[in-house]
Amino acid sequence: MIPHLDRKLLRDLRRLAGQTAAVSLVMACGLAMLIMARSLIYSLDSTRAEYYQTHHFAEVFASLKRAPNNLSERIREIPGVATAQADLSVPVTLDLPGITEPASGLVRSLPDFGEPELNRLFLRRGRWLSPGSRGEVLVSESFAKANSLNPGDTLTALLNGRRQTFRISGIVLSPEYIFESRPGAALPDNRTFGIFWLPYKEVATAWDLYGAFNMVSLTLSPGTNERPVIAALDQLLIPYGGRGAFGRKDHPSHIRVSDEIRVLTILSIGFPAIFLGVAAFMTNAVLSRLLSLQREQIAILKAFGFTNRQIVVHYLKFAFVMVAGGVLFGLIAGVGLGLKMVGMYELFFRFPDLSFRLDPVAVTVALTVGLGVVTLGVIGAVRKAADLPPAEAMRPEPPANFRPAFIERLGLTRFLSHSFRIAVRNLERRPMQAFFTVAGLALATALLILPNTFKAGIREVLEFQWDVVQRQDVNLGLVEPSSARLAHELAQLPGVTSLEPTRTAAVRIFFQGRSRQIGLRSLLPGGQHSRAVDAAGHEIPPPDNGVILSAKLAQVLGARVGNTLTIEALEGRRPVQSVVLVATAEDFTGIAAYMDLHAINRFLGEGDVITGASIGLDMSRRAEFLAALKEIPRVSMVAIKESMRQSFRETTAKSMGLIQTIYLTFAVIVAFGVIYNNARISLAERARELATLRVIGMTQREVGAVLVVELVILACIALPIGLLLGTGLTTVVVGSINTETIRLPLVFTSYTYCFAIVIVAIASTLSALFVLRNLKQLDLIAALKAPE
Repeated sequence: MIPHLDRKLLRDLRRLAGQTAAVSLVMACGLAMLIMARSLIYSLDSTRAEYYQTHHFAEVFASLKRAPNNLSERIREIPGVATAQADLSVPVTLDLPGITEPASGLVRSLPDFGEPELNRLFLRRGRWLSPGSRGEVLVSESFAKANSLNPGDTLTALLNGRRQTFRISGIVLSPEYIFESRPGAALPDNRTFGIFWLPYKEVATAWDLYGAFNMVSLTLSPGTNERPVIAALDQLLIPYGGRGAFGRKDHPSHIRVSDEIRVLTILSIGFPAIFLGVAAFMTNAVLSRLLSLQREQIAILKAFGFTNRQIVVHYLKFAFVMVAGGVLFGLIAGVGLGLKMVGMYELFFRFPDLSFRLDPVAVTVALTVGLGVVTLGVIGAVRKAADLPPAEAMRPEPPANFRPAFIERLGLTRFLSHSFRIAVRNLERRPMQAFFTVAGLALATALLILPNTFKAGIREVLEFQWDVVQRQDVNLGLVEPSSARLAHELAQLPGVTSLEPTRTAAVRIFFQGRSRQIGLRSLLPGGQHSRAVDAAGHEIPPPDNGVILSAKLAQVLGARVGNTLTIEALEGRRPVQSVVLVATAEDFTGIAAYMDLHAINRFLGEGDVITGASIGLDMSRRAEFLAALKEIPRVSMVAIKESMRQSFRETTAKSMGLIQTIYLTFAVIVAFGVIYNNARISLAERARELATLRVIGMTQREVGAVLVVELVILACIALPIGLLLGTGLTTVVVGSINTETIRLPLVFTSYTYCFAIVIVAIASTLSALFVLRNLKQLDLIAALKAPE
């Protein structure tokens, strides 16, 4: 048999089903984001850890010019080194049928017999290379999918200037390339860049590297600090053209996955906290007003022997039902959205099996947080009602003190309708209720700002990065640094309208104990292609002496304009130089440092040398240009701006767009839920008062205007507060999720603010229509009866 209080609870839930559902829905939005984000973190982190362990992913990496294989024995003798694996990595240019632009990539070597000790491959399709075979190749899955390649297909490659045809043996994945992009690039372009694996002998023969290596990977003994190992390895490789060793945490692929986890961590805290804060306000409003209406019922319950504890538990059960609904719907929505996001991650993260894994801790946290939020929101009101003596509770709640509203005291009474004056008086008499309603509405409005700021930021990146900063059409990279005379030869290619030589160098930048290993890029004074641009959009001319850092890099290093930095070259004679930071440049992909082209060459002491070129192209002759480019073996990399822009749209922008859509949907739900809940509660608690107004002669329209005007006043107060709060919240969130690999600019548009205002206006209008419909159906006689 159902206990008496539980039967009362069921009756209350049926009567307040709308308000209960609204609170549960708002809570579900916050818990869904919490469960989705925490489970995605768990999925990515655990899948990555398992992949690293089962495929023996290295912990320290280094590249160099060339070293004899016997040097690997000395590397193994470095204290703390458990395993050392030496192999080869060389650039390759491909000629794929049906693709006009030349594709490029990296060829990695595999042992001629057996499998590698470290960085083992996962075979997705096909078979492994036959021992001692020639003319077979393994292809990365990202490149194979983008170009519809399958085992058994052939591809033509230029290995050190010699054209060779290979048959694809298998499609593979590597823990080194979970996120696969060109070296130094923050965005993938899987259609024109891939990773390939060949037997060591075949790679060494083609590049005259037999008996040598130019890549080394290490694992460390348990408990070993990687810093001394990296320092010792660096010192050992300097005579062999070492380009700087680094740990796993600085590996480009590892960084990209870690950045995504970092963004999810921030989003799993900030947004759910706001949604649950709104839910707490709503729960407090529902329970407080329910308790106010049930004063007499509480007195009767106490008169019949129910204890304060039983009454408190009874009303807490009401709140916990809303939590249960919120957790259930949040769990369902969180899992569904998580599955959608995992499908999105497969666009640019390559794991053997990335599946959505529900984090049991996240579900426990969601339930605990939900219970905690509603308990904090209602415990004070519940205990106050339970502590009320029965005799006092049997009396109706004392009416509020009457006095003219502030606006009436200003002498404006003759300009105001009766409905308006009644609405204003009610708000002044119940300031705390008005405060909580305004707070909920302001938070709901604030939530509407961030999603559209994401959208505007993505659009700004597409325009700024590839129209303002990078105005060239094509970037070329060379196999080896070459004389600047090569730029004149490239300028003669068909369709070239402008050409600017470029120079990049691997360097390590130091400032006050912090450092980053990056690419130092050249700028030309008066150049029209790649430019350094400040936050205001003004071009920064390259200084004769000094360096320009991307704003994010300066932030990471803690450097400011005017500070002196130390730059160490990681190639050639590895010179070290102190330079002044003259400016910071705005960019949104990766981090970089910029110097004048001639200043870089002076720093490196290599004369008039270039490593690539940026090209402006006559698009009517694009096909001719790309065809001619395929015949130049010294070109190792071709990056076409439109391809990079499209890659950004299909990966990063699409991922951020999905997150933006999810949050925008939830924000709209919250806005409607808050306003609807307030309208329902306002009508319920004032039914007797409104019925009295009807009886004394006010029309249906005049009575309805009281509620509508009250709703409009609250919305008008909440809107500017919400817009300001949303601006601050967005500034904090966008700044927090910006990483070294990809960033969003903070772009506030009139559309963003207008959208928030329109959504609140529509929600208010629909809620007002609902209130008017219910007011029209109000039973005046039942409403005027005093509760028994």
